[in-house]
Amino acid sequence: MENIQQFLPFVLIMAAMYFLMIRPQQQRVKKEKEFESSLKVGDKIVTKAGIHGRISELAETTMVVETMAGKIKMEKAAISLDLSKKVNASPVVEKS
Repeated sequence: MENIQQFLPFVLIMAAMYFLMIRPQQQRVKKEKEFESSLKVGDKIVTKAGIHGRISELAETTMVVETMAGKIKMEKAAISLDLSKKVNASPVVEKS
């Protein structure tokens, strides 16, 4: 009984670390993978470096993005889930 009481705090700390640190990170990675797989040609995106563009070509792990400066080839992992959602959610007013 004493052995169990000695290890109980360690078990509780490990459980707390799992639910507060490890599990949320795993869920975030899962959401990012789902987002990457749902990308399609024509989607507006923002990279983690802050580059805004529109997808013009897709491959398995890379894509070509049209920006105001031209076309850029980049990895799908470089796309920011949070920033891209904000760009697609806000109404864009284009000047003609």
